[in-house]
Amino acid sequence: MTGLLWERLRESLHTHRDRPAVTDPDGTASYGEILTRAVELSESLGLGIRPGQDRPRIALSAGNSAHYPVALLAALGSGAVPFLFDPQWGETEIASAIRSCGIDLLLHDRPLPAGSAGPARPLAGPLQVSEATGPRERPELLPTTELCRYTTGSTGYPSCVEFSGTAVTGAATSWLAGTGLRPDDRILCFAGLANGLAFNTSLVPGLLAGSVLHLAGGLPTAGHVLRYVRQTGPTRLTGFPALYASLLRRTAPAPELAGIRVAISSGAPLPPDDARALIDRYGLPVANYYGIAETGPLTFDREPAPERGLGAPLPGVEFRIPPGARAGEPAPISVRSSSMGSRYLNAPGLLEHRLDQDGFYLTGDEGHLESGLLHLSGRSGKHINVGGRKVDPHEVAEVLRTVPGVTDALVLEVTRSDGDKALGALVAAPAHVGTDAVRAHCQGLLAPYKVPERLAVVDRIPASSIGKPRLAAARALLEG
Repeated sequence: MTGLLWERLRESLHTHRDRPAVTDPDGTASYGEILTRAVELSESLGLGIRPGQDRPRIALSAGNSAHYPVALLAALGSGAVPFLFDPQWGETEIASAIRSCGIDLLLHDRPLPAGSAGPARPLAGPLQVSEATGPRERPELLPTTELCRYTTGSTGYPSCVEFSGTAVTGAATSWLAGTGLRPDDRILCFAGLANGLAFNTSLVPGLLAGSVLHLAGGLPTAGHVLRYVRQTGPTRLTGFPALYASLLRRTAPAPELAGIRVAISSGAPLPPDDARALIDRYGLPVANYYGIAETGPLTFDREPAPERGLGAPLPGVEFRIPPGARAGEPAPISVRSSSMGSRYLNAPGLLEHRLDQDGFYLTGDEGHLESGLLHLSGRSGKHINVGGRKVDPHEVAEVLRTVPGVTDALVLEVTRSDGDKALGALVAAPAHVGTDAVRAHCQGLLAPYKVPERLAVVDRIPASSIGKPRLAAARALLEG
C-alpha cells in the first residue's frame, strides 16, 4: 500500500512530466523521466508487498544526483518506508541505524562498511542494493509513518524520527506558501539531500512546485559556486554558512549573483558581519533558515537582514515562550508545527518527553520573539552531570583549545565500564601533543571534576557532512 507522500509526488511528476526536474553534473532528467525511472526501479526491487504485510524498511545512502529522488520515489512507490541515511556516516552510525531500526535493504551508491550488508546487486546508474545483515531489532512502525529521517540529538547515536505523509507534505506546503516557491524557480542546492535543509527547502517542495532542482557536486568554494551559478542561472541558492563565507573571501565582482532572488543558509546562524557584507558587496541578502529535524522547517524571512534574526514563523508554525519571561530576554523556546515528527523509532518515549500537554516541542534553544520575528541567543540544557556536579562542555572545550598545538576540541559524556557516566574529550592536534600534557594544562585551569577523565588526541574531530560533530564516532574513540 502506498501513502499520501507518494500520491502527491506522483501527481506532480505527471502534471509537470515534460518539464526539466533535476540536473546534476551528468545531465538533466525531466519530471516524466524521474517518474518512469522510479517505477522501473521499484519493479526491479521485486518486493511484492501485500496488504497487511509488515512494510520493508529501505535505507537510502547516496550522494546528490538525479538518482537520489528516483531511489526515494521507488521506495515510496513500492509501499516500503525509506530511511534517509547521511552518506557521510561511518561504520558506527550505519551499524547503529541498521541494528536499532530493523533495516531490510540498503540502496546505495558507494561501498558499505564490511559486515553491515551482504553482496551488492547493481541497479540503474551508480545505485546498488544490498540486504542488511547481522542481528537487528524490529521496533514497530506507526501505521501512519511513511518516511524516516535522522538526527544526532542528545543520544550520541542516530535517532530515527518517524514522519507521517501528512507531516512531510505539510512541511513542503508550509515552505511553498511561506516562501513563494514557484514552478519557474530554479533551485541550486549545495546541501546533502538527506539533510533537513535540502530535504525541506529544495527536494520535496521543488518536486511539488514543478521547479527545477540543480544539484551541485564538489566543495562549495567560491569559484565552484559561481561556475554553477553561471551554468544554471538559479533564482534560489541553498547552502550552509561555509558557502557564503567562501564567497566573501573572493575579492572580484560576482555579477552572476544578481539573478538570485532567495538565498538560504542553515546549520548555524550566518554571522551578522557576513550577512551585511554579502548585501554590501553582492546585493545578496541571505535568509537564515531555522528548522529542527523533529519539527520540520520553522521560519523564513522574505526581507532578510541581520537585525531581523531568523525571520517569522512559517504557516502552520507556532512558537511559545514561557509565561513570565521578560520581553527581549532569552527564554526557552517551544514550537508546534504541521510538520512534526511522530516519535523516535529507536528511542521510545524520548521525543514524547519533550512535548508539553499542548503538543509543543521544547527545542533546547533559547531566544525571544520581537515584532513577530525569532531571535536565538544560545542553547539550554547543555550541562553534563559528573558525580552530581554540572559541567559546561563548552567551557571545558574552550580551555582545551588553549593547549599549544590543539586546533579543536569536543567534550561529551561517556560511559565507564561500570556503567557510570564520566567526562570525555577529543582534541585535534599533531601526534607530538600527548594526553599527559593536555591533562596537565587543564589541571592548572579547571576544577578537578572538570578535567576530562577520558581523553584522546586525534587528527580531526569526526564530523557530519554539514560540519556537526558525529557524537557516536567520538564516543567510540573514547569508549573503545
